[in-house]
Amino acid sequence: MRRPTIADIARRAGVSSAAVSFALNGRPGVSEHTRQRILAAADALGWQPNTAARALSAKRAGAVGLAVARPARTLGVEPFFMQLISGIQAELSERANALLFHLVEDVEAEIGLYRRWWAERRVDGVLVVDPRSADPRPAALRSLGMPAVLAGGPDPEGILPGVWIDDARAMARIVTHLRELGHQRVAHVSGPSGLLHTERRSAAFQAATRRGATGTAPTAVTTDFSETEGARATRSLLAAADHPTAIVYDNDVMAVAGMSAARQAGVAVPADVSIVAWEDSTLCRVTHPTLTTLSRDPSRFGATAAGRLLDLLDGEPPTDVEFDVPELIVRESTAPPPA
Repeated sequence: MRRPTIADIARRAGVSSAAVSFALNGRPGVSEHTRQRILAAADALGWQPNTAARALSAKRAGAVGLAVARPARTLGVEPFFMQLISGIQAELSERANALLFHLVEDVEAEIGLYRRWWAERRVDGVLVVDPRSADPRPAALRSLGMPAVLAGGPDPEGILPGVWIDDARAMARIVTHLRELGHQRVAHVSGPSGLLHTERRSAAFQAATRRGATGTAPTAVTTDFSETEGARATRSLLAAADHPTAIVYDNDVMAVAGMSAARQAGVAVPADVSIVAWEDSTLCRVTHPTLTTLSRDPSRFGATAAGRLLDLLDGEPPTDVEFDVPELIVRESTAPPPA
């Protein structure tokens, strides 16, 4: 079926094409009675605005970009990222904007994609995730003049506004819970090295576990966030003669995989080892035993980041947004260490 045009609406309403243009764009030049007649004709014909043409005239693309330099296999199984994207999409849709999502191989490819998007006027700005140490993206975006918000900031260089939580205080909350239960040998299964939040969590874990410690030095293992790596790290930790009595995982998927690996090794949770997941999800609530988790709202986090970017595009000053420290939800997977 042919898309209706302004000329079609003009013929149906019995007015000029100029009058239709005035009415559809909310401009003066027609009476209110005529405007309503034109809008009724447009609705009857199923007319929709040409968003590409509107973007050109308004100098706005009506879209926000999100490029992610992570393997697709890890994104597909991680509830946090899916909920984050859901929150971003919901906020953008509420404010009549689209999300342009792209997976890239690495940060260099991501920067190249930003340059192409900006040159082609595909997006009005971007949301930047997974901040890194010595991250080249904020400076590259500044040189392009491309509006951006860092989801997971704050930006150490102060270039981009960010939406973030205090990883150090969140990790301290977990370690305090384990210390109060009596655990001295605690291990941390983290995400990839080089990610800023991994480094912040790892540093906070080392600092918190060393305070008042009487056992061996804390152990940390880096992974790629996948269930395979989570299980491998768990088997390695539990194989040690003086294995940890508690393990903190940087996401829910690795924690569930770790609990399964412990069970296969004949190590009971929580009788022999306690487990804590950084992210809460349905996985944590339906597994047995249910998992103690650090709970935050990824959807709200994504929506807030998207909202800050749209506010920035509307001319508001760039400001950081810090979320409250996530709540620790104590469930069945943590208990005092074995005597």
